[in-house]
Amino acid sequence: MGTSLQLRSLVKSSGELELSLARVPIPTPAADEVVVRVDASPLNPSDLALLLGPADISQAKVSGAGADAVVTAPIPQPFMRALASRADDSMPVGNEGAGEVIAAGSSPEAQALLGKTVALIGGAMYAQHRLAKAADVMVLPEGATAADGASCFVNPLTALSMTEVMRREGHTALVHTAAASNLGQMLNKICIADGIGLVNIVRSAEQAKILKDIGAKYVVDSTSAGFMDELTDAIEATGATLAFDAIGGGKLASQILSAMEVAINRKATAYSRYGSSVHKQVYIYGGLDTRPTELARSYGLAWGLSGWLLTPFLMKIGADAAKLRARVAAELKTTFASHYTAQISLAEALKPDVIAAYARKATGEKYLIVPSKDA
Repeated sequence: MGTSLQLRSLVKSSGELELSLARVPIPTPAADEVVVRVDASPLNPSDLALLLGPADISQAKVSGAGADAVVTAPIPQPFMRALASRADDSMPVGNEGAGEVIAAGSSPEAQALLGKTVALIGGAMYAQHRLAKAADVMVLPEGATAADGASCFVNPLTALSMTEVMRREGHTALVHTAAASNLGQMLNKICIADGIGLVNIVRSAEQAKILKDIGAKYVVDSTSAGFMDELTDAIEATGATLAFDAIGGGKLASQILSAMEVAINRKATAYSRYGSSVHKQVYIYGGLDTRPTELARSYGLAWGLSGWLLTPFLMKIGADAAKLRARVAAELKTTFASHYTAQISLAEALKPDVIAAYARKATGEKYLIVPSKDA
């Protein structure tokens, strides 16, 4: 069937990142498989962690041009120990995407997908073609484009899973950081529709406006001089005792726990030297700030801080995950609509100025790779 371009990320043991486009054979599907022409795949922060790692992109250099371009950038030596397991292993990148099924295996299930626009997840999506099990792809609703469905797994399922965690763990309201992101806007729409109290933490007045324009009630700016008082008031109003933190580093997680404790104690009828007995939980699910997480333990002993990942959670809830996917499909163009700053080809994704732009991971800026532009 010819060859296909695939974006690869290579960490060399010499301490250098190399990005390039590899020419790989277009796969032939087995009976229960399909070949998808990838027409759209988003650049999520989780993708950037694999694509760029801790490389110093400000020092990136490029040789060659177009599909033959090779980008190199140094990796500070202190990070190399953590990257030892992937050293000298060229890795495909891209968690999710969407496109048209152009070839299918002999099974009825696979044949039924021919010509359909589908979404899929599972890695190696920054490529012109992707092999997948017929059972693993999701047919997009009538009229939905690949761009509509490209981001229908990671952000939508993460946002829905946050409210699912809330219910399963006995909380009644949420706090979310980096809240003006695509994911944050989806979470707001979910919480508004479902009647869930949500405290949004942003980092600028511009980000606050984005959320208020879509109906968010509680939005606090972490750069405000009165941030802690404003955060505590919002937490008291909602009763939030659970937070999902996309920042990770610095003191924000600790500030959230402190604000929760103060909000709870405002209604306390007796003093306890151990702090309130109400459990307060923060889950770190991102690393926009790569510094260490700082904890100033001023919130008693009934609290928790841990990491959280989407895939293990979906595996944990088993068959109930299908209900979340069904809601995503039903609300693909409303609640779960994604907005993109720019659409770029695979070759454009290797241009240093473009890399610098998407590597910023700026709130409200999201890039979409369109592999078929290189065809």
